Amino acid sequence: MKRRAAAAKINLALVVGPRREDGNHELVTVYQRIALADRIELRLAHEKVVEGFPGDTLVGRALDALTAETGEHFRARIGKRIPVAAGLGGGSADAAAALQLGDALTGNLISDRRLHELGSRLGADVPFFLCDGPQLGEADGTVLSPLDLPQDYWILLLVPRSGAKTSTADVYARFDDRDGARGFAERNEALRRGLAVVRRPRDLAALPPNDLASSPLSDALIGLGAFRADVTGAGTAVYGLFHHRAAAERAARALRSRECRSWLTVPAWYV
Repeated sequence: MKRRAAAAKINLALVVGPRREDGNHELVTVYQRIALADRIELRLAHEKVVEGFPGDTLVGRALDALTAETGEHFRARIGKRIPVAAGLGGGSADAAAALQLGDALTGNLISDRRLHELGSRLGADVPFFLCDGPQLGEADGTVLSPLDLPQDYWILLLVPRSGAKTSTADVYARFDDRDGARGFAERNEALRRGLAVVRRPRDLAALPPNDLASSPLSDALIGLGAFRADVTGAGTAVYGLFHHRAAAERAARALRSRECRSWLTVPAWYV
């Protein structure tokens, strides 16, 4: 039996372009792992079993992929802490951890390239969770390049309690309906210019905002001292970046009346 953490992510920037032939959208994003994590446990078994989180789909599919590669069956247990359907990549993180644990249980015979291929078939965010450190995601998010970004700041995550999240497919459909891809090349270039001058945490403030979603919580976080605030992924989670823990804690207290769940966390390089 093996176990490991499966850390969430935020998108420090998300620039979205036109729909691709494969049905996904062209995009450029900055992935940053954070220290809020699920816990994944895996062992060899006589048949596939996934326990601990009834809503799982991706870990089960990851186990199917591992069985096809290795001939072995696996039992997985998911200890869930990452909010579901919030743009934090919890399902993708869990699937990536399952792939890595399954490979370790069977002798580390699957190459990194092959793990990336298997992850790409499960979801566009999964390959990121197979990598260490922040990454620039391109194409549909699966083409990755490492980034050297500051890690010395605090992150306040907010997830509204009320209202159901619109599906990711619907968020992208609304993006297409408003011709959101217009100006993609210019926003892409602005993102790259911004990344080129990032040296200190506050330099992240110059990155362009999320193309898919926005929230009044971002403005509230800026007003409470965050040097950057935005929606992550297709939402609903909003993050605020703070230089100091005390300021992030004050912001969390000030926003308690907003009917949000909150987490105070930090960047994570690997799990």
